Amino acid sequence: MEFHNIVEDKVISLVDKIFDELCKENKDNKHCICTKCKMDVICYTLNRVTPYYILSSRGASRVQNEDFQHQQQTADIVTLIHEGINRVSHNLRPNFSHTEKSEDEGSDTNLPVYNVPTIMGRIFNGDNFAPLTDAVVELLWNGELVPMKDGNWQNPYHIASKNEGNFSFWPVADIASGDNKHKIFDYTIKIASEGFETLTHFFKIPVASEIRVAGSFTLGRTFKLPDLYLFPPGEAEKNGYLD
Repeated sequence: MEFHNIVEDKVISLVDKIFDELCKENKDNKHCICTKCKMDVICYTLNRVTPYYILSSRGASRVQNEDFQHQQQTADIVTLIHEGINRVSHNLRPNFSHTEKSEDEGSDTNLPVYNVPTIMGRIFNGDNFAPLTDAVVELLWNGELVPMKDGNWQNPYHIASKNEGNFSFWPVADIASGDNKHKIFDYTIKIASEGFETLTHFFKIPVASEIRVAGSFTLGRTFKLPDLYLFPPGEAEKNGYLD
């Protein structure tokens, strides 16, 4: 059973069209039209429109009969897209250049790759079990920082108060020698925060190769780490919490 939000198709199509027009007219560089800003505009718009889900081809036919793509809805979406373009262009993400492609972009999508899932976890203060803030989390492979899929994903990840102890990573796809090959990725999570002992957590993720690069984030492709705890110096041994 597969649900599909047809509003998503419409928004993406309209954003593609508007960005193509901006690319031709953007002589004064008033708006950023890089791939990442385009994705931000799509997210901005989708978060502000009502989804319309269908379950089958019959549902798609019914939508056509109902004339779903009426002019008013299209006008509303176009207005949101332009609003999103202005907001995104005036609040550019600082963690990438807006000119370079991600490591996945531009690669041959027909090559076999290991699509490592997004890695999600949460860190707590071991003394009071409150979500830890002001911590730096690193994802390492063979002692080196793991490259992320694009500039929207940070490594190291800096946990702020609004994150409530949550952190996440999406490693760049790794080239495979063929389809349906299997590989174990040995990762290390390293977490440091002032006043606490640095925590090192080791884990493995088995991944089967595919003939495509995963292009969008989905909760269905996520590796969830166990809750992790940081303690002041000497407290981990007292509490019997050693990784």
